[in-house]
Amino acid sequence: MSTATTDGIRVTVEPTFWPERSTPESGQFAFMYKVEILNEGSAPAQLHARHWVITDAQGHIDEVKGEGVVGRQPKLGLGERFEYTSWAMLRTPFGTMRGTYEMVRPDGTRFEARIAEFALTLPHALH
Repeated sequence: MSTATTDGIRVTVEPTFWPERSTPESGQFAFMYKVEILNEGSAPAQLHARHWVITDAQGHIDEVKGEGVVGRQPKLGLGERFEYTSWAMLRTPFGTMRGTYEMVRPDGTRFEARIAEFALTLPHALH
């Protein structure tokens, strides 16, 4: 699990292994992750874009960039939260993810809300 706060936007991520979508014998390890974005700041903000950096155990890096999350660009008023679940596929039984959300304030100010690095780990893969 990871948590980071940037300019009043707190991002918490909780990953889990997804055995039903994984085929380890083929080098496919699926991981779900639940994200909570909470506006603890003093001004509203809207999530416009995402940037993920996914690194497997062999150092292979995949980057994912795009508008919004799960087809949405949520607006967060003061104290409001947005939650969603997504997933990623690795070629190894463990790796990491980190990233940023591009946020925009009503006055047009843009900033990057940090998503702290978190581990994607097959249960019992690490001792």
